[in-house]
Amino acid sequence: MEAPPKLPRIIAFANQKGGVGKTTTAITIAACLADLDYRVLVVDLDPQGNASTGLGVNARDLDATIYDVLLRGEKLENCIEPTAVKNLFIAPANLDLAGADIELVPEMGREQKLKNAISTVIDQYDYVILDCPPSLGLLTVNGLTAATEVFVPIQCEYFALEGLGQLLRSVDRVSQVLNPNLEVRHIACVMHTHTTLADDVVREVREHFGDKVCKTVVPRSVRVAEAPSHGKPITSFDPSSAPAKAYKEIAKEISGGPSNRSR
Repeated sequence: MEAPPKLPRIIAFANQKGGVGKTTTAITIAACLADLDYRVLVVDLDPQGNASTGLGVNARDLDATIYDVLLRGEKLENCIEPTAVKNLFIAPANLDLAGADIELVPEMGREQKLKNAISTVIDQYDYVILDCPPSLGLLTVNGLTAATEVFVPIQCEYFALEGLGQLLRSVDRVSQVLNPNLEVRHIACVMHTHTTLADDVVREVREHFGDKVCKTVVPRSVRVAEAPSHGKPITSFDPSSAPAKAYKEIAKEISGGPSNRSR
């Protein structure tokens, strides 16, 4: 795999198919990068707010969320919250964001709202992880417009390939109109079940996308599903588990090196 781009990096975690482990992958990779001594900001763009709760933040109790940044002109720095993981921060979301796709329509520069907000804090972070909703509305378009690259987690099942094709077409459209440098840089096979079908999906993805596919495959585990209820990524909840170890390897692939780094 080629050398990673220079820091800072803004990575949109996206997949137009729901239930493929996108949010779990986003917050876990973010935590792994933070463990490698990078300063990481997660931006929760999903109205369900799963990235927020998965990192132990209850956005219902906060004065400002990413909704206020996108629709009310709040400064991004005013809605960033620390997490229990050192070096890891989050701009949380809650159900207020559910109507944002419609509310953004009449706004001037509506596709650039997130990009402009991130530009005010980007010098404070090495990585900004964007957890996009599983659809191509204005929230996802904002994420793709702000991003320097796209990370696609795909579930090792047949229909996941169909969702991947849809996402690639969406990324291509955004790159043509709004973000000419945008590209899918990493694809990770997650929720692997050690079945023939799962192996076939991994093989087909590798055949089509080559070095963009992460070398490490993340196995399915009930421990991953349990972690969010404790407000922790799997790397904190059960660091010795197979999925935690796999995500740590993927984070090393993304960052381009195995060792911790001082800022």
